[in-house]
Amino acid sequence: MTFMQPYLVIAVSGALLCALSVLMVQLLKQRRRGWHDIVAELQQLNTNELSTVAIDYLVPHNGQIDLEPEAIWESLGGYKGLRKMRQNAEVMLALAACAQQWNFTEAVIVTERMRMDAALLRRAVRRVELGLIPSRLARRYQLTLPLHAQEASSAYYLMRQRLLCLYQTSHAGLYPRLAAAL
Repeated sequence: MTFMQPYLVIAVSGALLCALSVLMVQLLKQRRRGWHDIVAELQQLNTNELSTVAIDYLVPHNGQIDLEPEAIWESLGGYKGLRKMRQNAEVMLALAACAQQWNFTEAVIVTERMRMDAALLRRAVRRVELGLIPSRLARRYQLTLPLHAQEASSAYYLMRQRLLCLYQTSHAGLYPRLAAAL
């Protein structure tokens, strides 16, 4: 057994070195992307419908179950829409990080809030994905699927609003382009 230990250490070290180099290359590529390249990665969503679903979730009112589950699902674009929201959340985080060069103090705080929103969005989408699995084990998730879809839309809505407000105060020149892309 002691004969194999040096080889095992070398193999593990080599694997870690390869993984680290791949990660560094990815980070370098990401840093080379400009603001316009990042904005171009945003996927179009129906923000009016999304906002309606999110506000219904975020703002309590009489008749809190006005939106039917089918209407929620259609308004968000189904599972494709949820995937787009999840992908756009990562892009919005990168855009918030870009704003740190213009308004560091506010951007750091807003970016952290957006990270928390993104975590909620990812968790809600994961629960929707579990609800889409046809099995008895996922029955609980199937029943709460509209609630989780609404939770995802509200997290996305908050991220979008936070980013737009950040750009309004940090870089008003880029704000119109960002607002049009979102």
